[in-house]
Amino acid sequence: MADRKLDDIDRRILAALQADGRMTAQEIADRVGLSPSPCARRVRLLEEAGVVKGYVAVIDQAKVGLPISVFASVKLERQREDDLDRFSQAVARWPEVVDCYLMTGQRDYLLRIVVSDLESYERFIKDKLTRLDGVASIESSFALGQVKRSNALPIPHSSSKRTD
Repeated sequence: MADRKLDDIDRRILAALQADGRMTAQEIADRVGLSPSPCARRVRLLEEAGVVKGYVAVIDQAKVGLPISVFASVKLERQREDDLDRFSQAVARWPEVVDCYLMTGQRDYLLRIVVSDLESYERFIKDKLTRLDGVASIESSFALGQVKRSNALPIPHSSSKRTD
């Protein structure tokens, strides 16, 4: 599958899985117009190719005691490969960081950090982020509310105009 493009059926399968990852092969097959066996085979091929990376439950962060989202922009002292790797490896170990992006522009990284309260964020900054060698500055912005959050990618249909 790695050497072929996704066809319209693959894209419909992906859309179905993004809508409900617990859907049975029969339910997906009914939705995309295949019989269950070929549909299950396509899902397996999508998984093996790494197009489908896994399945998760989407959790309401406030209901599990993590109501605060903080976006932290981090600038490193140097942007050498070993400094970037060291930072990335440290962030990967910190469960409070739920998203981390290497950025262009004035800052090197943008992190989304979820915590239970301001004291927890202060501990995270003091005990983890500022103790990491090479961090030059940190700017924090607190989210007041969430307008939109989606785990679903806007997968274009094969008839859509391609920009790649």
